[in-house]
Formats: sequence, C-alpha cells, structure tokens
Amino acid sequence: MGAMSQTINLPKVALSDTATLKYALENRQSTREYDTAKKLNRQEIANILWAGWGYNRKDKRTAPSAIDRQEITLYICTQEGVFMYDAENNRLDIISNKDIMKKCGEQPFVDKAAANIIYVCDRDQSVNAEMSAVCCGAISQNIALYCASQNIGNVVRASFDGDFLRQQLKLTGNNIVMLTQSIGYPAK
Repeated sequence: MGAMSQTINLPKVALSDTATLKYALENRQSTREYDTAKKLNRQEIANILWAGWGYNRKDKRTAPSAIDRQEITLYICTQEGVFMYDAENNRLDIISNKDIMKKCGEQPFVDKAAANIIYVCDRDQSVNAEMSAVCCGAISQNIALYCASQNIGNVVRASFDGDFLRQQLKLTGNNIVMLTQSIGYPAK
C-alpha cells in the first residue's frame, strides 16, 4: 500500500455500473485458495470497505446497525501492516507495520489472501451481542457480494485467536473481535 505514514487516504469510491446484483448473487461463494501474486490496489480496498461499512448518506452506513449504534469497527491486515478503516474520512489509520497475516486465523490459507478484515465490536455501544452479530453478518455479506461482483474471492471465518488479534489491534475497554474475513483474487 505504499510508504508508511500515520494515515493512508483512500481514493474516492468508484463502483462499476456494469456489475449487477444478479451476477453477485450467482457468483457469491467462499474462497479458500488465493492467487498470492495478485494484490488488491487502494481503489479495490476503498471499494470493498465502503461496500461493507461505508457511509452512503450523511451519517448512515451501507449496512444496518440496531438503533443505529454503529458499534462495529473494521480493521484490515495486509503484508504491509494493520490498519483501522475510518469510513467518515475515507482513510486507513495505521495501527502497526507488522505483517500478522499468518496469525489472522487458524486456517492454512489466511496468509495467502491479499487481506484479512477483522470485525471489532465495542460492546459498550451495542444493544446486545446478538444484534452486533447481525450487524457483522450484514457487513460481511455486503463485502461478499461486492467481491463476487468483481470476481474477488472471500470467505468469512470464525477460527481465530481473539486475544492475539486484540493485542495486535491495540484494543482497549470492552472491544472484542467478532469475525474475520479473508479477501483476495482466487487461485485459478
């Protein structure tokens, strides 16, 4: 993603007008084998994160949140480091320049993906655990459908070391890792 500074400004979201919901639904699938030579560029990352949890209206998101609590924060890990998605400012805030891809999950393919998205819930903001899980599901499905529309692979995962990720993300308070999602171009 380039040189390390405190933030990385993402390009303005640019979605294709040719991808249809029908195409995305027909092609949505879990991908566990990735083309390690093909990385995601900043435009693709901006589009993926916006599709999942960006702002599509003044203060409203692309996915629902119970009582509009917006208690989920997305982090993205690549070989270049760990970043927090700041949807309001369309940027990535750098948490660390460490490559933790191998530790983003317990499956053997997680470090072969171009990126891993980590879903963090601020339990102090949430209505309850069940509704936060619903919000994570909606965000991850938005991402899955966007990826399918662009022939990008992804898989949602629940097998991860939450304590390790919590430490790497520098989480404090009542913030917990709820879900992870590997993303990248499928191997042929």
